Amino acid sequence: MALLELEDVHTFYGNIEALKGIALEVQEGECVTLIGSNGAGKSTTLRSISALTRPRTGSIRFADTEIANAAPQDVVRLGISQSPEGRHCFPRMTVRENLDLGAYLRDDRSGIEKDMERVFSLFPRLSERDRQKAGTMSGGEQQMLAIGRALMARPKLLLLDEPSMGIAPILVERIYETIAEINRQGTTILLVEQNANFALAVSSRGYVLETGRIVLADRSDALRENPDVQRAYLGT
Repeated sequence: MALLELEDVHTFYGNIEALKGIALEVQEGECVTLIGSNGAGKSTTLRSISALTRPRTGSIRFADTEIANAAPQDVVRLGISQSPEGRHCFPRMTVRENLDLGAYLRDDRSGIEKDMERVFSLFPRLSERDRQKAGTMSGGEQQMLAIGRALMARPKLLLLDEPSMGIAPILVERIYETIAEINRQGTTILLVEQNANFALAVSSRGYVLETGRIVLADRSDALRENPDVQRAYLGT
């Protein structure tokens, strides 16, 4: 049984249908990527899973629980956490305060401290800046913080939305090395990314979205060799 399963999901913004019958699944322990151009429906898929934009019809099941109509905080309690597009760190709060907010639904203080140390080991730069205000850090550092904040919820499924957006190439490589390590440590990941080269390098499977529909699904290595994917998303 899949950890996450979407079936015939239709999500609207007003009268505009953003997702037109999305169906996908993520097995426990996998890293799966959604690739596609701007407006394809990638972020809307994650927002639908997180209950930030509820689907009008369709099923979203997580760990055998229907969550299509759940409240966002209940989705987090079940074990889904998201690092959003654009990072959205709290600029006037310190690194440590931002990380503490990621654990706001938890009351296991010893576990929270353990996870804080895990985040600092994954992102040593955050440890060096734990008392620095988030708004004074670079885009890459804020992306590390956004991922770390999502990890503080101790998710079973980590949703990552465009982690390379607006970041210097050298930091993109570092962040993707860490994403691969997070997955190796046992966290299941669903990754949305325009930079298909990085996304397919760290994932085991991928889905290609176009205008709200999945048009292709395959192993990541097969997608990298697909001529249509190469032309549209890999710059070859």
